[in-house]
Amino acid sequence: MQPSVKIFTGNSNPELAEKIAKRYGNGLNGLGKVKIQKFSDGEIQPVFLESIRGDYVFLVQGTSAPSDNLMELLLMIDAAKRASAGYITAVIPYFGYARQDRKDKPRVAIGSKLVANLLVAAGANRVITMDLHAPQIQGFFDIPVDHLDSSAIFIPYIEQLKLENLTFASPDVGSTNRVREVASYFNAEMVICDKHRKRANEIASMVVIGDVKDRDIVLIDDICDTAGTLSKAANLLKEKGARSVRAFCTHPVFSGKAYENIENSVLEEIVVCDTIPLKQHSSKIKVITVAELFAVAIRNMHENKSITSLFIHSQRRGD
Repeated sequence: MQPSVKIFTGNSNPELAEKIAKRYGNGLNGLGKVKIQKFSDGEIQPVFLESIRGDYVFLVQGTSAPSDNLMELLLMIDAAKRASAGYITAVIPYFGYARQDRKDKPRVAIGSKLVANLLVAAGANRVITMDLHAPQIQGFFDIPVDHLDSSAIFIPYIEQLKLENLTFASPDVGSTNRVREVASYFNAEMVICDKHRKRANEIASMVVIGDVKDRDIVLIDDICDTAGTLSKAANLLKEKGARSVRAFCTHPVFSGKAYENIENSVLEEIVVCDTIPLKQHSSKIKVITVAELFAVAIRNMHENKSITSLFIHSQRRGD
């Protein structure tokens, strides 16, 4: 008999976890029961309230701020391992510390490598995540990593917009490969917004490489933090003659003045995923769920099936 699947969640994004469990189906009766105790001194202690011996255990927990979310995940993995779970998969919709993937200045930590080591040391057998800021972070792990791509849900949305003169834009040089893959699917042109920073979260200057006059621009990025880059890029593209500008970002970190920046920008809309819960709502922000994508990935992983069908960004329309 094949081991059963049980899905649990911490406190980072229980709404998404519930959607994933519901979309998973296959006789799964909702989320498993786990209690996350927090003591007066701040210590966290997860307790599984049902047997998981020999089961395929999926722990849905993003590692966005605060850092308690990461600690919760590590302790849940350790608790599952000590409860004799058969196979433990950390389902991390948003992988925090992914922007710390290298030594870009002297005497700094490589945070994403440290987090990878912690997850493996805690006892995770596998990781399922989405749109890592740097895809090479997969190589930081000594366990399998399933790296899902938000293109699978963004592309159908872009198609139904039926934009006449569609052109894709990268808000910075680092997103060029990601944008090029989506542009190639649509056989569309792309432009690049090249930025120079004074310091973190503060842009000194930006220029547009490419022609955007009378084009319907779609900006694509993996993380929207303060929305400073996106807002400045959108305003610059509009100044250069773009007919419309909208943005698609996987992870809505939305820190600092992000909501204010979005409202004051020329963006017609910004489409994000529910990998991180929104702190407030805005008429310009549209949320698309990733629950179906993760549910299918979990089902295929449990049944030892390929997840290649979840990736459509490398295909071409009409092929």
